[in-house]
Amino acid sequence: MYQVRIHGRGGQGVVTAAEMLSTATFVEGRFAQAFPSFGSERMGAPVVAYCRIDDREIRSREPVSRPDALIVQDPTLLHQVDVFDGLAPDGYVLINSVRSFDELGLGELAERFRRERLLTVPATDLAREHLGRPVPNTVLLGGFAALSGLISEASVAAAIRERFPGALGEANVAAAEAAYEYVRDEMRQLAHA
Repeated sequence: MYQVRIHGRGGQGVVTAAEMLSTATFVEGRFAQAFPSFGSERMGAPVVAYCRIDDREIRSREPVSRPDALIVQDPTLLHQVDVFDGLAPDGYVLINSVRSFDELGLGELAERFRRERLLTVPATDLAREHLGRPVPNTVLLGGFAALSGLISEASVAAAIRERFPGALGEANVAAAEAAYEYVRDEMRQLAHA
């Protein structure tokens, strides 16, 4: 079973991201489960959502304490919440930021993990460019597809179109595709470094 934990703040589409990730998984014929965990239900409060993916039916209903991947939608949480708690040593991390892990003060922490699986992507900037709004969730799903290889870009696009039909869906697909290409380029550069 593959487990993903998504950290963000209320209003950033954290729960929607987990749901679309599970939908993308269903598109590919696998089983998935998505659910949120949050305290105070207000805009800007820390929110965590989970997604489990497997080739068999999923019976576990507990929060994900040992994730295989982390998606961090709001970098202000990095030093407020232990987002890396329980992350597998070979896990993937995708952070919404224009800054590197070192610039975010995570250089020492990053040394404990596989560097080629840790990446930042300017998701808020890409969302503003394609959607006109700073909502990074679909952008990060596109980036996650490229980073992890767990789901395809086409499945992410299908999940987005199901959730947001019409022009809004197409704008979100364009944002996710831009992040997919951004991450692919970054991974190529890391491979040649």
